[in-house]
Amino acid sequence: MTLAAEHLRSVPSDGEAILNALPNPVLLVAPDGKIVDANMAAESFFEISTQFLQRQSLKELVPFGSPLLALIDQVRRTGSPVNEYKVDLGTPRIGGDRQVDLHVAPLTERPGHIVVMLQERTIADKMDRQLTHRSAARSVIALAAMLAHEIKNPLSGIRGAAQLLEQAASAEDRMLTRLICDEADRIVTLVDRMEVFGDDRPVARGPVNIHSVLDHVKRLAQSGFARNIRFVEEYDPSLPPVLANQDQLIQVFLNLVKNAAEAVADLGSDAEIQLTTAFRPGVRLSVPGKKSRVSLPLEFCVKDNGPGVPEDLLPNLFDPFVTTKATGSGLGLALVAKIVGDHGGIIECESQPRKTIFRVLLPMFNTAKHFDQSNRDDVSGTSPHASQDTR
Repeated sequence: MTLAAEHLRSVPSDGEAILNALPNPVLLVAPDGKIVDANMAAESFFEISTQFLQRQSLKELVPFGSPLLALIDQVRRTGSPVNEYKVDLGTPRIGGDRQVDLHVAPLTERPGHIVVMLQERTIADKMDRQLTHRSAARSVIALAAMLAHEIKNPLSGIRGAAQLLEQAASAEDRMLTRLICDEADRIVTLVDRMEVFGDDRPVARGPVNIHSVLDHVKRLAQSGFARNIRFVEEYDPSLPPVLANQDQLIQVFLNLVKNAAEAVADLGSDAEIQLTTAFRPGVRLSVPGKKSRVSLPLEFCVKDNGPGVPEDLLPNLFDPFVTTKATGSGLGLALVAKIVGDHGGIIECESQPRKTIFRVLLPMFNTAKHFDQSNRDDVSGTSPHASQDTR
């Protein structure tokens, strides 16, 4: 065979190139259940090369009794495509929890052959949760504005009246007037915390070294609420700066570390909090108000070995007033979700006993875009980044 012929044979056809360009795993299954072909995403999903996949039967790759096998039989019988959502294809070899959406369709050009496309739920769920967090934040903004106007003013009058009564009250009655003042102060503090949600002014952002932020948070924690907790750090030292506001990032991770410290408080010497940073290319998010999709390659995690978050709370964990603490207000994680959302990022929680992970995905700082924006701001006489600390 000539070199030219060998080269032509090694060049994929247009159809193969299109399939390999898809981010979702695609399989072609023969009538006997054998895998005829697969794209590159399927190789990554099953962690097997196409050549090895072609020697496998599909039932050897998926869990015993998997709904996928029944869907393929259904498509063969009816000749119509079907979809199924949140199907677990996890196996010990590829991972124990791999939820996917299934799209199964007949290949009319080859009778009996079935095309199967998988879409991992992780990315889809991230997008769904991000939209939910933003919706929850908007609800809290409206509620905060109402509370500030309708509650704080009457409370100041109630507190003033209680102080006047206290001057002429007996010792026993002064306990009651003091109770009124203390409870009024507590409600004002709660409303003040909620007013933060109503602050929708643009935040000055610039390049921030996430490791400086995490080191600062760790020092604060170890000097106070996490004094007796062991910290483990797994950092990627090559990470580029994150596009963020440094003070707000400190607020986010201080809140997450405080929650982790409270979760492991009863473990004594076994208590551990792990801080990790990593570069995860491939995650892109559509942000309201922007035409282009934003890349979120920077992953920052706060992990603890506490008892975990109750499963029924996980879907609404970042909603306001949702908390596992007897004395908690349920606003801390809602504020964290708002800050991360304002930065165009994603926050999510994965939890099981002895392993809870809060994962934050954020965009990295783009030097070229920042330089171009700064030039435009200088021309117009304003620079939103003029006071940004770029450490």
